[in-house]
Amino acid sequence: MTESTITIKRRQRPRRGWLVLLAAVVAAFALLAAACGEDEDASEAAECEPGVGDGDLVFYNWTDYMDEELLTKFTEETGINVEYTTYEGNEEMIAKVEEQAAIYDLVVPSDYAVGIMRSDGLIQELNYDAIPNAANIDEAFQNPPFDPEHKYHVAFQWGTTGIGMSNEALDAIGGESTWAVIFDPEVAAMVPGGISMLDDAPETVSAALKYLGYSITDVFSGEYEDADDAIREAGDLLRATNSRLVKYDSATYGDDLVNGEVDVSHGWSGGFALAIDEADAYETHVYTIPKEGAVRWVDTMAIPHNANNVCSAHAMINFLTDPQNGAQLTNWTFYGSPNAAATPYVDQEILDDPGIYPPEEVIARLEFIPQAGERQVLIQDQHSRAKS
Repeated sequence: MTESTITIKRRQRPRRGWLVLLAAVVAAFALLAAACGEDEDASEAAECEPGVGDGDLVFYNWTDYMDEELLTKFTEETGINVEYTTYEGNEEMIAKVEEQAAIYDLVVPSDYAVGIMRSDGLIQELNYDAIPNAANIDEAFQNPPFDPEHKYHVAFQWGTTGIGMSNEALDAIGGESTWAVIFDPEVAAMVPGGISMLDDAPETVSAALKYLGYSITDVFSGEYEDADDAIREAGDLLRATNSRLVKYDSATYGDDLVNGEVDVSHGWSGGFALAIDEADAYETHVYTIPKEGAVRWVDTMAIPHNANNVCSAHAMINFLTDPQNGAQLTNWTFYGSPNAAATPYVDQEILDDPGIYPPEEVIARLEFIPQAGERQVLIQDQHSRAKS
């Protein structure tokens, strides 16, 4: 295996239980002013005290992305109850917030989604006086392009997007990870089983762009002169690839891999780590970062513009950026922690795992997905057309 192949090492962790999804969502018309005071200008930070809430917290997060013991601990420490529900993609979450199909106090948008929600007025400015633990966030995650003044988000977890493979599939293509295993019909034909991709427009288009030799940053941001043409070229490649795919899926890609439904799967690092760990599939499956490069991402915590319990949301953000709580989250999810103060409490096996914390020479080949602005519609259209 080459340095592009990132082997997930064996480690011990508690078995993961199903998250309890508390069904009571708040009706869209119940736009009550939060006890800590909601200004008509969503950009003005709310007045809250650290750890002090103003009602039950309605928390909307990605599937399989929270240790439920942390939710219990939060309630015990603050007296704030948590109504917890999950989603499978940024677009699903953004649509719910925008349509006000339900009112949420805290959401977990990915980097580029923060930029979209900030531009559309869907999230509000944070009061960092109520989040003193935010000072624990590593400098590498401060003032990013999608929120350059760092007013609207706090980093939650980070990871990479690559390819999970059976060792049989990796050996069949010569032992080196490459996007060609998905996009080149001759290489894909060497795969003994099926292939899947994420059901996520920015991710699928980004993968195609990396295979074609483009910089995701330059194309999505429009710095590349022919950015729209590059996106359409990536879309053409996705459409040509569609017939080879078993499915587009952002929830079960890791389980599908270790269960043998597919032999090659496009997905997120921690999802593969969880699936491989639970199936004890360290000897048969591997997570890889393709030689052409891939996506590095950060998920964040943000408060929707119409949240009812803004202070409770601040309290949860402060709780999760506590060093020991941040480490507990990473020890459960197998994703990287952006919390520098949490590092001493993260399991050493996780810190030493290059699938979770890649070496610098691999990080150099990774790119964040920037906010695409008006090109976001074109990116979504290319993904939708490929699926259809």
